[in-house]
Amino acid sequence: MPNYRIIVDLSDRNLYLLDGNIVTNQYPVGIGRMVTQTPTGEFHIINKQANPGGPFGAFWMGLSKPSYGIHGTNDPASIGHLVSLGCIRMYNEDVLALSRLVGVGTRVTIRP
Repeated sequence: MPNYRIIVDLSDRNLYLLDGNIVTNQYPVGIGRMVTQTPTGEFHIINKQANPGGPFGAFWMGLSKPSYGIHGTNDPASIGHLVSLGCIRMYNEDVLALSRLVGVGTRVTIRP
């Protein structure tokens, strides 16, 4: 049984899926603007929702920090940039793939 956890590295704008201490997948992400920065620290996934609508793309995974999450996007050109209100934005196909692997309770570390 995999022991998945997520690390979001804001400096290289990538989300890493780890099984134990081994990186198994890497995904490019869009992160918060300078004035609405993505929070750093230790969180976990508290809910998951398919097709949340609007700017959240194909999937939403809420974090234990209220109002923040990992989600898809209706603007794929924004990936890799400082664009969000603090959420971690992924390509829809990537967030769907990730959502099939991780469950509620998965640890998410966001580091500068």
